Amino acid sequence: MLTRRRLLGAAAGAWIAGAWRPALAQSAVAEMAPGLFVRRGLDQDATRANRDAIANLAFIVGKSAVAVIDPGGSRADGEALRLAIAARTSLPVRWVVMTHGHPDHVFGAEAFVPDKPTFVGHARLPEVFASSGEYYRRALEKILGSTGESLEPPGQLIDGQAEIDLGGRVLELTAHPQAHSDADLSVIDRGAQVLLAGDLLFVGRVPSLDGSVTGWISVLDDLVKLPLTHAVPGHGPPLVDWPTAAKPLQRYLTSLRDEVRKAIAKGVPLETAVKTIGRGERGEWTLFDDYQGHNVTEAYRELEWE
Repeated sequence: MLTRRRLLGAAAGAWIAGAWRPALAQSAVAEMAPGLFVRRGLDQDATRANRDAIANLAFIVGKSAVAVIDPGGSRADGEALRLAIAARTSLPVRWVVMTHGHPDHVFGAEAFVPDKPTFVGHARLPEVFASSGEYYRRALEKILGSTGESLEPPGQLIDGQAEIDLGGRVLELTAHPQAHSDADLSVIDRGAQVLLAGDLLFVGRVPSLDGSVTGWISVLDDLVKLPLTHAVPGHGPPLVDWPTAAKPLQRYLTSLRDEVRKAIAKGVPLETAVKTIGRGERGEWTLFDDYQGHNVTEAYRELEWE
């Protein structure tokens, strides 16, 4: 995913001769529970070939409407998801929920403009777009080798909790304090009793910290108390056991926090800390070497002011 300081990614689907091959885009989508469909992203960095189709995307079908949970990492990624939805239902897409402001989750929103949905985001998402949107757009276009990628501003802002009714199927949206990012939303599909966690949950792929390590730990502590048995992570398998799947992430973040605190207390400079902290986690996560230094840096900058 793109963060303020990093451009990360992974892809699902295939980019063939300058256009998504619809059959491949649709086959990448699997029904995880009745009416709940997930497109898994690959564990890769964003490239021109994968078109930043790197995050897990989902859509939920009710009796009268469809809600998209994260529209994808580029206009092409969003178009592929839109094709997959149309192949499975004729119901209209009425909501497009953006779980946070990182490009691999939001730049596909433009593809859904013809459906005239309500774009939904955290109350702080407009601030994220205002401060980082242009940086994200330029970085993404440089990688994709294209121009014209754009962000869709949220028309419905969530502060606290809200509900979306798809017709006999209610989604519960929660706006969280600073955690993975500055503007994280989670979604509970009551019909399937599944948590769609966005990037509050990474499974297998090393997490990327762009908010607050202490805040993320606190939010996870609350989420694991939910009486649910499954979750859709922002990166990783399309469906995982809950809350079991959160344990490695909780361990990683707790270790990161504790080791950084010890380094600060001992006067270890940041330049040394990024090379030494968290080495015991190296074999547990894909792309660890790409992001561990970034995570240590973010945690160090936060915790040195405690």
